[in-house]
Amino acid sequence: MAKYKIVIDLLGSDKGPEEILKGAALSLEAFPELSLILVGPEDLIKASNLPLDRVEIINCDKTVTNYDNSVDAFYKATDVSIFKALEATAKSDAIGMINAGNTGAMLVGCIKYLLTEKRTRPCLCAVMPTVTKSFTCLVDTGASIDCGPHQLVEFAHLGSEFMKKLLGIESPRVGLLSNGSEPTKGNKLVKEAHHLLAEEEGINFVGNIEGNNALSGQCEVLVAEGFAGNQVLKNSEGMAMNLITEIVKYGKKTGKEAEVMEIVGYLMQRFDFESLGAGIVLGIRKPVMKCRGSSGAKAIKNAVKMMINLSEEKSLYEDR
Repeated sequence: MAKYKIVIDLLGSDKGPEEILKGAALSLEAFPELSLILVGPEDLIKASNLPLDRVEIINCDKTVTNYDNSVDAFYKATDVSIFKALEATAKSDAIGMINAGNTGAMLVGCIKYLLTEKRTRPCLCAVMPTVTKSFTCLVDTGASIDCGPHQLVEFAHLGSEFMKKLLGIESPRVGLLSNGSEPTKGNKLVKEAHHLLAEEEGINFVGNIEGNNALSGQCEVLVAEGFAGNQVLKNSEGMAMNLITEIVKYGKKTGKEAEVMEIVGYLMQRFDFESLGAGIVLGIRKPVMKCRGSSGAKAIKNAVKMMINLSEEKSLYEDR
């Protein structure tokens, strides 16, 4: 009997359900103790080479696109895959859910189906590699675009508890994303949040962190409202890949490809954001992981690995 059951929403990604199905196949091959609930077109799933004795199918061919209003979709189109997947997660013995679709719809569905008794607003975090070979939990990365200062304090608590549990950090350092390190810098939201965080019990607040130091290792939890946090995440990915691309171009131009490939390999390993699998929704009853819309099969498999490690209270990146 399968030890772990995970729900995967096949719809909504940039690469289509076929790529997510490839990730599901890799996951079932890698983890014999895994079974899946797949939400998507039944004919497509049955036509795949998946071991169907380990797969439960919820037939659905509708999704919430990135052009749809998430709240309107919830009330007008509840038969879409993301809401069916979250409902199945809440009502079954699944340990969590993975999707690569509309972030706003995912958040609305999490509030509906998986909110805790504390009724804390969920937030989306990403665990990112730093230059000190450690990790920083960036929270929020796009689920909550408009936040108040008290919500940022809640995000700080959620991020701190997450890093304590999963990476064994006794007192995670918490930084606040700002345009300057001084307490007087930042917009109204940042200034008010800085004051609250400095006074908050149970938070090891180390002050403002500028964007150029987001991945410097100065903090284990970096708090931001969703718009700014999403920019940090995507800019970091973009800069890392641009740097690697320029190094490859330099090697080809100078005839030193062999010399630079060792450097390229190292950087690809350190800053392969797809290898991190997915962002994680904090503040809900079961983990929900949000892969990027452009995620390939590898990212889905790594998200499954993260989910299993999470259920076992292991480090997210521990080898199994």
